[in-house]
Amino acid sequence: MKGEVMQQQAEAPPAHPLQPTDSKLQTLMQSAQISGSLSFNGAMTKEDEEMSKSALSTFRAKEEEIEKKKMEVKERVQLQLGRIEEETRRLANIREELEALADPMKKEVSVVRKKIDSVNKELKPLGQTCQKKEREYKEALEAFNEKNREKVQLITRLMELVSESEKLRMKKLEELSKSIETIR
Repeated sequence: MKGEVMQQQAEAPPAHPLQPTDSKLQTLMQSAQISGSLSFNGAMTKEDEEMSKSALSTFRAKEEEIEKKKMEVKERVQLQLGRIEEETRRLANIREELEALADPMKKEVSVVRKKIDSVNKELKPLGQTCQKKEREYKEALEAFNEKNREKVQLITRLMELVSESEKLRMKKLEELSKSIETIR
């Protein structure tokens, strides 16, 4: 994509000094495409471009951080699920062996039931933790998306203001040019 922009910039004819160049417009359009679908006739300053790039990199970093945390939680849940499945199989085997025996194994049955209760107690907070993390992720993502929408609106307004400013300056320059011609 950068190669295409650089090639187009090299091929573009020199523009009028008061009109935005194709490369400026393309760079601005790319920035607008990153932030959302925008249309404009103005040009962004280098500072605006850097701010947009910074916002984009911050967005990507936050997305990566959220994704990393999500994966960590998933991995921990998977580990626990694996242990639970293993324990469930082990407990099922123990239960089968116990059922094959009569009352003399009452003590062992009691031990196994206590282990089952213990595993169930461990499962409940894990499930709640998983749900809590999922809620936090959704809330963070929603807040992020809201701020991103706000940014897009602000950039749109900025482009409108820049465009309007350029039109007014061009109009004033034309008036001054006419004034100079009438002096001759």
